[in-house]
Amino acid sequence: MNEKLKVGILGATGMVGQRFIALLDKHPWYEVVTLAASPRSAGKTYAEAVGNRWKLDVPMPEAVKDLVVLNVNEVEKVAASVDFVFSAVDMTKDEIKAIEEAYAKTETPVVSNNSAHRWTADVPMVVPEINDDHFAIIEAQKERLGTTKGFIAVKPNCSIQSYTPALAAWAEFGPKEVVATTYQAISGAGKNFTDWPEMVGNIIPFIGGEEEKSEKEPLRVLGQVKDGTIELATSPVITTQCVRVPVLNGHTAAVFINFEKSVTKEELIAKLREFKGYPQVEELPSAPKQFIQYLEDDNRPQVSLDVDYERGMGVSIGRLREDHVYDFKFIGLSHNTIRGAAGGAVLCAETLTKKGFIKKK
Repeated sequence: MNEKLKVGILGATGMVGQRFIALLDKHPWYEVVTLAASPRSAGKTYAEAVGNRWKLDVPMPEAVKDLVVLNVNEVEKVAASVDFVFSAVDMTKDEIKAIEEAYAKTETPVVSNNSAHRWTADVPMVVPEINDDHFAIIEAQKERLGTTKGFIAVKPNCSIQSYTPALAAWAEFGPKEVVATTYQAISGAGKNFTDWPEMVGNIIPFIGGEEEKSEKEPLRVLGQVKDGTIELATSPVITTQCVRVPVLNGHTAAVFINFEKSVTKEELIAKLREFKGYPQVEELPSAPKQFIQYLEDDNRPQVSLDVDYERGMGVSIGRLREDHVYDFKFIGLSHNTIRGAAGGAVLCAETLTKKGFIKKK
């Protein structure tokens, strides 16, 4: 790419906004030129606005420290300075829907980490290795919005990243029933242990709205484009429990699965290791070279050893074995704020750029 695209981050001061900033530092295609947040942060430099609330274990990039934060509600002003935006705003669902559409209508593509538009019929919800073809519905969305360049695309919930890629890799064997329990890190709530000392040595058996997302969103990701919308997959039937655990980064899933077809453990492992998609074929900057790794050691995957696999963009699967109630069971692990949040959105943007949906204004 001869000239970098100018990027804005909406909700830049929150944990996911911070992760976007860290991931985009020195990105070969993109340059962060605009940071937007709530009115209380507007007018301050980014370093002043964040203060001591920088939550990541990597330092704040020098390139953003002196950028003056804009008011995210001043849509025209923010949009005029960028080619596209990443959205990680902290608002109500209705407010997020409205502001993301407002940005799209300024002919500014919006790649969102938020859940508000995940069930908007003509908004693609994409894991690029699995369903990059869903970006085709953007044309129907642009017709609805009355835009030529502006649109919204979203990534799915962080909790499904640790098991949905396996379901996609095993599609030919007909996954029909899935029982999954996810053990979710506190950074998924935008917190660390300083913010949330009550989580030290604790487990909370409820995460609001998470089980519904974890059961339904995979069916949209695994669905098919039809008449400008997404026809949901009819299988597998998925039931989940979602638990908050005292881990900083990394969502682990314990999964039981039944298949329509007879299959061996060796065949399942081979499909995991072979599985790749558009990002790997096109060698996109943020793409993991090996999307899914299978670990033979019974003690893996572990958060402390495997959460940063492929810079946090890969998925780790282990302990695949036959079960006496279900056909098989396994453990999955993914990084919730990289692959599951900002990194997944960056990979979506790279896919959209390569496919020609995002370009210079």
